[in-house]
Amino acid sequence: MAWRGFISFGRIWPPFQGRMPRVDPSAHTIKSHGATLARNHLHDWLILLLLIVIEVILFVIHPFYRFVGRDMLEDLKYPMKENTVPVWAVPLYAVLLPMAVFLLFYMRRRDVYDLHHSVLGLLFAVLITAVLTDAIKDAVGRPRPDFYWRCFPDGVEVYDKWGGVVCHGKESDIKEGHKSFPSGHTSWSFAGLGFLSLYLSGKIKAFDRQGHVAKLCIVFLPILAACLVGISRVDDYWHHWQDVFAGGLLGLVVATFCYMQFFPPPYSDDGWGPYAYFKAMEEARVSSNTNRDSPLVQAMEVPGGVNQAPRRNGDTLPPFTYHSPSLEAMELGQK
Repeated sequence: MAWRGFISFGRIWPPFQGRMPRVDPSAHTIKSHGATLARNHLHDWLILLLLIVIEVILFVIHPFYRFVGRDMLEDLKYPMKENTVPVWAVPLYAVLLPMAVFLLFYMRRRDVYDLHHSVLGLLFAVLITAVLTDAIKDAVGRPRPDFYWRCFPDGVEVYDKWGGVVCHGKESDIKEGHKSFPSGHTSWSFAGLGFLSLYLSGKIKAFDRQGHVAKLCIVFLPILAACLVGISRVDDYWHHWQDVFAGGLLGLVVATFCYMQFFPPPYSDDGWGPYAYFKAMEEARVSSNTNRDSPLVQAMEVPGGVNQAPRRNGDTLPPFTYHSPSLEAMELGQK
């Protein structure tokens, strides 16, 4: 089929070849370095657990019930609709889908640094975005476009002496009706898919100045999906356009900061790999050079390091003489 010639697991279309150096399969795998890497970042994983606890608390508590008067209801009478994108689907495409892509790259390159840091960065991006989103939701308490029918499901309006609404709808609907700003669907989408877009742009060298527009199409696909999710929130009358704009901006900014914490910028020459990988390679190079510079290794490598006269048949072994430049220099200095 035609698409098999474009990209496959073992072979990549020419514009994407030669961009990302291969890693020795025995160098940085989950089996060899995974446990050590996880222990080194144990505090980061504990912070992720703390963010989950904070997110649960923010989701459970009641938001600020903003004053809603009679005149304000004219803009809040949109009909209640079901979500085009269900809540349960958000973690699937914003978290699990990017992780599946990370795993595919790991299966190809066997670089546990890349897998670990991409997963860790993604989870930080999504959870930080979730905490910020729900904290702002609870603090602002902006009513949703369909708030009228959440407050007065039977259409019978009741107001207090100040002209504020006295809702008699379901408590859960009223509570959810005060969580319009910013859009959680949109912020989660831009956090997860925005991180994936940055990851892909680095892996395929989208900004290598070679003019391959196909790379940009791949990079923009996750962003397009996130935009469509945001548009659906306005179409479903669950959010105002300002909520969607703020949520998208929040998620994308957090995703960028979290990505830059673990990876070089995508336009960098080293944008295809995490900082930790290059650090490990540098440490391995320094260690190799240190071992190579030792006197014993130099004597083994340099011709004449071990002086041995040629042997004839029947000759006995000549005496073994070892010359060390370092030792000779020390002896000369003492004399």
